[in-house]
Amino acid sequence: MSPALQSSAAPAKINLYLHVCARRDDGYHLLDSLVAFADVHDTITVSPSDDLSLAIGGDFAQDLTGDDDNLVIRAARALATAAGIEARAAITLTKQLPVASGIGGGSADAAATLRALSGLWNLDLDDAVMAALALALGADVPVCLGGRTAFMSGIGETIAPAPALPAAWLVLVNPGVAVSTPAVFKMLDGNFTTANGHFDHAPADARELASILSERNNDLEAPARQMGPVIGDVLGALTATENVLLARMSGSGATCFGLYGNPGDADRAAQSIAQDRPDWWIKTASLQTDATGA
Repeated sequence: MSPALQSSAAPAKINLYLHVCARRDDGYHLLDSLVAFADVHDTITVSPSDDLSLAIGGDFAQDLTGDDDNLVIRAARALATAAGIEARAAITLTKQLPVASGIGGGSADAAATLRALSGLWNLDLDDAVMAALALALGADVPVCLGGRTAFMSGIGETIAPAPALPAAWLVLVNPGVAVSTPAVFKMLDGNFTTANGHFDHAPADARELASILSERNNDLEAPARQMGPVIGDVLGALTATENVLLARMSGSGATCFGLYGNPGDADRAAQSIAQDRPDWWIKTASLQTDATGA
């Protein structure tokens, strides 16, 4: 690829478990989550320009605008400010992941923008500077910038290595309902999880991974289901598929995932759900353990 053109994948972020541990006085929540990535993604492409622009294409382009509040534009401006340069680039976002769906689409896009523009502008900023930039953009951006399976804690700023994950396959399902993250957190109403979910043992296979995850939760699932009852329908559809090992919501919803031990089971599950609900967004994907965008 020409140095004048940089492209970076923005893979879907999957919260394999998500505990909400406390609420700080400033309103931020302390989290404990195992974050992995799936091999479905948006794509950020950047090229030289005299100014800063954002064009959006892809299946979900209609759900976004390219104004100054877009996370991609905010990421570009923040990176340029940190580097002491003018923000000049033509950015294209190919939006293939649902918006406001609990799989970190906007955060992954921002992280991919930081990576792509660092290449375009020939930057080599310190890791601590990049981490601070990422956190200022959103709680999920630091882990998306790292792009590898990790334990995420604090308000998103603390990223720790996780044990290697086994080969596993996912069916991702989104019912087309956007869920407000702040509203979901507000509905938690102090029901926090104090136990640390971290584990050191690398699961031998997808079944063992599912067993470990079944001892942990997504604390946002119950309030999200109250706000969007269709999430319960999605989880029910996944649970009813043959050989599913675990069905869970990711992030604050509404996307849910089913975990499977082989791609055939995942494909059959996706086809079965799609027959009943052709209006839902349904994708099969492998679970990535080393998913840094490139």
